[in-house]
Parts: sequence; C-alpha cells; structure tokens
Amino acid sequence: MPKNIALKVARAEKDMTQKALAEAAGVSRQTINAIEKGAYNPTIKLCRKICRILNKSLDDLFWEDEDDEENEK
Repeated sequence: MPKNIALKVARAEKDMTQKALAEAAGVSRQTINAIEKGAYNPTIKLCRKICRILNKSLDDLFWEDEDDEENEK
C-alpha cells in the first residue's frame, strides 16, 4: 500500500495536526499516522469521515489512479 501523501497535504492545508484530525474523526493519532504511511487501510466509513473533516472527496484522498498501481508492480 502506498503512502497517502494526499491526506497529509490536505491535513496540512487545514493546519491540522495528526492528533487534531484523529480527535475530529474519533480515532487515535496512531491510526492517522498509519494511514498516511500506507500501513493501514481505513474502512470506507472512516475514509468518508476524514473527507468531510478535510472538505475533500474520496477521489481526492483515497482512490489510486490506475497509473499509480502500474508503477508499483
């Protein structure tokens, strides 16, 4: 699973720490950290909650382009 740079950038644009995003989403800071590192695949429910908090779409933050998947092979 690739790193989620888009999430990190969106969080930074809102001037939110991992802790602040985690508290708003009802998860631990470690969960947000793991998602950003690509070490944890969040549920669709959590993805949607994070998107609402950061004012982004699922496509913006979580969907990979097919081109990205090809580059990982």
